[in-house]
Amino acid sequence: MPSKVPIEQVPVRQHRILAAGNLVKQYGSFRAVDDVSLSLARGRTLALVGESGSGKSTIAKMLGYLERPTAGTIALNGTPVPRRVSRQHRQQVQMVFQDPFASLNPAHTIGYTIARSLLIHRRCARAEIADRTASLLDQVNLTPGSDFRSKLPHQLSGGQRQRAAIATALAVGPEVLLADEPVSMLDVSIRVEILTLLQRLVAEQNLAMLYITHDIASARYFADDIVVLYKGRVVERGDAAMIVESPQHPYTQLLVAAAPKGGRQGQGALPQTSRTGAAAPGTAALQTPSCAFADRCPKVLPRCTAERPPEIATSDSTLAACWLHARPEGETV
Repeated sequence: MPSKVPIEQVPVRQHRILAAGNLVKQYGSFRAVDDVSLSLARGRTLALVGESGSGKSTIAKMLGYLERPTAGTIALNGTPVPRRVSRQHRQQVQMVFQDPFASLNPAHTIGYTIARSLLIHRRCARAEIADRTASLLDQVNLTPGSDFRSKLPHQLSGGQRQRAAIATALAVGPEVLLADEPVSMLDVSIRVEILTLLQRLVAEQNLAMLYITHDIASARYFADDIVVLYKGRVVERGDAAMIVESPQHPYTQLLVAAAPKGGRQGQGALPQTSRTGAAAPGTAALQTPSCAFADRCPKVLPRCTAERPPEIATSDSTLAACWLHARPEGETV
């Protein structure tokens, strides 16, 4: 893989195709996403990593405007996205969902589904539909594409269905792909193939991609940058290799230790009990001024239960929201 550089060193012209600032999603008194900021850059993949219930999919749905933020801003190419989202945003920001069978209409052929996207967004003339559809299927390694146009979703394998879903997302010419655990429902044998396909498309089409996963090991190899999420909050972010090889937040350290190594589960499985009787592990909770991980942290300090930590630089390319990295005076290490 090519060497990676911190996002701060990426040329400005590549910055912030899609940027979210201080996103909040509240359901009554339940806060699923709590003050999350992130940006997606052209030609780069950002992995959003965390346990189930940590708010990953909710963030993706807000970025794609399938759900509206309770608070915060979303900007596409520097222009704030209005609450009444435009067709342009739908075209430029496309989602690849977890379940390829549920994301494709079982009553329509793959060719019809792709053709409908092409026509709605006026990507080509009717006379060009057949050729354009076949070309898109060829791009995702469903070859020859002309043979797959007439197939229904149930006639394809799980991996083929996910490739067809990716082709449908590409049909409208997006700048951003939001991939919500795109391989978690696929056979292990083809997961790497789908991730490698997405990686190739990001490079060839200069896309920005958000890759949502609970598997920090795959994020290390298929993402440029990682944001680690816990109970709807960012706890660590930065260069993917640095985050995995030298995690600085106790939660990230436990995630890395629990990741499968050589076919075996890691030794540092996440603790499943709460010190304070707070929300279940990984799930969002009521807004609190303390560190969200304080009730499970093996390195908890008195300050952790009283103050919410800011994101503190732990290297030139990583940040961690943890008081362990602050001096008593409040200076960063």
